[in-house]
Amino acid sequence: MSQNKEKVLRFGVSVEESLIQKFEKLIRRKGYTNRSEAIRDMIRDVLAAESAEKGQEMVGSILIIYDHHRPHLVEKLLALQHDADAEIIASQHVHLDHHHCMETIIVRGPVEKLEELQGRIGALKGVGQCLLSQASCQVLH
Repeated sequence: MSQNKEKVLRFGVSVEESLIQKFEKLIRRKGYTNRSEAIRDMIRDVLAAESAEKGQEMVGSILIIYDHHRPHLVEKLLALQHDADAEIIASQHVHLDHHHCMETIIVRGPVEKLEELQGRIGALKGVGQCLLSQASCQVLH
């Protein structure tokens, strides 16, 4: 069984001392074992953001915190998900306390469709927070 390992290139970067000290603190706090791992992740994040700007297909999650006692809110949330132009892959519902629930919706589609769904959900009365986190699978290729 052969593994398709891509060639790793090395390059140098000139950085001010104060900036590298802040970067070192960040990579320790995040648990990176070296600068290269952190820089690779930062490059992937920038490339994913660039992909999002060009309308490429993205995957992501929409995190919603809402008051489930708000009349008809649950029905409206379900209707938005069923009518969404973005593909809903999965969802998970969690009871936080007597009044509040959290729902995570895993989505796929063009970034515009994901942002539209997030905006429509976030605009519903009774929704406290509605956050979209997105990533591009294209970055790994």
